Amino acid sequence: MTWLAAATTGATPGAAGQAIGYPTLFLLVFLGALVPVVPTGALVSSAAVVAFHQTAPLSLLFVFVTASAAAFLGDIALYWLGRRGMKSKNGSRWLEALRSRAPEERLSQAQGKLADHGVAVLVLSRLVPAGRIPVMLACLMAEWPLRRFVRGNLPACLAWAVTYQLIGILGGSLFEEPWEGVLAAVALTVAISAAPTVWKRVRS
Repeated sequence: MTWLAAATTGATPGAAGQAIGYPTLFLLVFLGALVPVVPTGALVSSAAVVAFHQTAPLSLLFVFVTASAAAFLGDIALYWLGRRGMKSKNGSRWLEALRSRAPEERLSQAQGKLADHGVAVLVLSRLVPAGRIPVMLACLMAEWPLRRFVRGNLPACLAWAVTYQLIGILGGSLFEEPWEGVLAAVALTVAISAAPTVWKRVRS
């Protein structure tokens, strides 16, 4: 990735590098929304670190627009595929993938909160580690139409992009070298993602 390579070497990418970097960020975040194994939060934070150290005034805005648009479109695509699976007699591999990533306990909690609070739960689900898939599956099981999901998912993706971009800006402001900020941002996002699991094990 051009902007990440620039950060780790301390160089500032030029226009050609940015032309490659933003589409790469878009593609990776989009794929991460479809296949929840790519650490999309860390990608956005890393891109924000690099943008923070650039002289171009709109770099951070471009990162925000790219990340939020990719997350939004990826979520919509995954929800549409899930709806197709719900309507199919034999289901689909996408629906099975969603179910495999939503433990029964988390799904029950998501269904209860969705019934009580509606769209607000969808907005918060993207900010809670491992919260997006159970809530999305709860929306599918509640037979939310795609239009209703889109309305709730838009502010969710905007809030998610802002949150992880702020983590990147914090990392970039604490260190003079971009690569140091990238490492700090990645470490922080990984810690945030792992915190619920660690807390659950401590309580157990």
